[in-house]
This record gives sequence, C-alpha cells and structure tokens, in this order.
Amino acid sequence: MNKKHIVIVGLGGVGGYFGFKINQVNESSGKYTVSFVARGETYDKVKKNGLVLISPEHSNNRTHPNAIEQNISDIKNPDLVLIGVKEYDLENVCKQLKEVITKDTILLPMMNGADIYDRIRKIIPDHIILPTCIYVASHIKERGTVEHKGKAGKMIVGRDPEHFSSDIAWVTDLLQESKIDFDFKDNSLTDIWTKFIFIASFGLVTARHNSSIGTVCADEKQKQEATDIMKEIKQIADKKGIHLSEDIIEKTFEKASTFPFETPTSLQLDIHSGKKDNELELFAGAVLKYGTEVHIDTPFTQKIYNEIKGK
Repeated sequence: MNKKHIVIVGLGGVGGYFGFKINQVNESSGKYTVSFVARGETYDKVKKNGLVLISPEHSNNRTHPNAIEQNISDIKNPDLVLIGVKEYDLENVCKQLKEVITKDTILLPMMNGADIYDRIRKIIPDHIILPTCIYVASHIKERGTVEHKGKAGKMIVGRDPEHFSSDIAWVTDLLQESKIDFDFKDNSLTDIWTKFIFIASFGLVTARHNSSIGTVCADEKQKQEATDIMKEIKQIADKKGIHLSEDIIEKTFEKASTFPFETPTSLQLDIHSGKKDNELELFAGAVLKYGTEVHIDTPFTQKIYNEIKGK
C-alpha cells in the first residue's frame, strides 16, 4: 500500500510550527511521505539545514522532510494539503493546487478568517475542505526558523459541511500521532467566528489608531468602535445560522484584557510599516462582503475600512 502523501504549503509561523510537528514524528515512524513547499530563502535554508523550531515543547529542534519543493506544480499525488500561506496568497495558491490535487485530496487550511473555507471552495469546488481555527503564538525568527512561545498550538478542525459524512479519520489520526493539540467537531464554524470577532474588531481598531489591544479596552472611543464592529459581525453570524454566545462581546473584551497592555495586532503592524499586502480584506473585506450577501448593514466596519484605506 502506498504511503499517504502529506504536503505543507508555506513555512511561516503557523505552517512551520504544525509542519515541524507532523514531520518530526514522521521522521522516526516513516508512516507517511511528507513534503514542504517554500519559496526563496526559506526553501534554500530548509533544503540545506532542515526546518528549525525553537519551542519550549521540543529539545530536538531540527527536522528534515522527505522532500522540499519550491513550486506547488512539483507536488505529485497529495492526499492531504495543509495550507499555511498568508491570506492574500490564498487564491493564487488554490489555483496552483487545483492543477496537482487528485480527486481524493483533502485540504486543511491553517488560517484564521471567517471566509477562508468559502474562498477555497470557490476555486476548488469538489474537494473535502476542513474548516479550521488555529491558536498558536509563533512567528518566523529568520527564514527556515520558527519561534514558538507560550502554550502548545491548537487546531479546532471541523467536518466539511458539503461532505459531512466523508471518512476523514486518517487525518485526525495523523494529527494525534503528530502530538498536535486539536479538537475535532462536526461543526467548527462557531469557533471560527468566535475567533474572527476578536481578531477582526481589534485588528481594525488598532490599525486605524496605531494603538494596542490594551488601549482598545481602555480608551472609550476605541472600545466603542470595536463594540460596533463586533455587533455587525454578530448580526451577520446570526443571519447565517452560526451560533455565537449572547455575551460574545463581553467575553471578547474579557479575553483581550488577558493580553499584555501593549500587545500589537498583525494588521496594525502591517498597516503602519506601510506593507502593501495585509489582512485588511481578510477582516473588513469579509464583513462587508457577508453583510451584502445576507442584507445586514455594516456602516461601522465600512467607515473604519475607508479610514484605514485612506492612510
């Protein structure tokens, strides 16, 4: 029997962390074939030295995959593709994946955002896509080296609503064998939107004011702006039949208050360093698009979106 072929596309903070865990266990078990896809300097470094993870979880912090490719087009017969690219590369990556996947390939996006599943589904209409929510504090320290802090990264993985009864037990077995902390649920959308309401509201308000998570909680104007955005997202979720707890706004501020006061958000850092590619569309764009689709007005999100765009 052929070994299942696991492909990790993108070795950033998230792809690098989870890809490392999957590959390190597989290096000793040899149960799967694992390929990494990375570009430029990351490709060169990992090809030469392996992927490095600096983490309180691992003493042996280097792992070598069966193969590392520069191009998705070089991948052959993948059984599972874990997608860990930046949000603004998603469409481009999916178009390339479409050319190499087999009819049975399963896709697992390691990206946080309310519309990731829908965006993949648009380009790859027939395959199993597992809607997933990711919690991990990791970043690229230098190309080919990922640094992880705090507690173990976690995945919340759900069934594909369009292929609900498909047997994906081997995928959850792989995550378990790889010692990845994960929850498997029939429906992961509540988790995805609970995380989205937090990252979108705080991302947008901190980016608008170049402030921090603590400031949004403490400053009356910014707190109100974040609240207004959360209300719009909650209305959209309600309309889409996605259950968020009634006190979600209160809970989101409680969660935010556990972060150190000065904590920045990635959108704020990207906007204020003048980075051309950023998560503005992932956050505001998704809210505006879904608002239009389900006929919910989103004036507060629109206003902040316009103000950030105008910077």
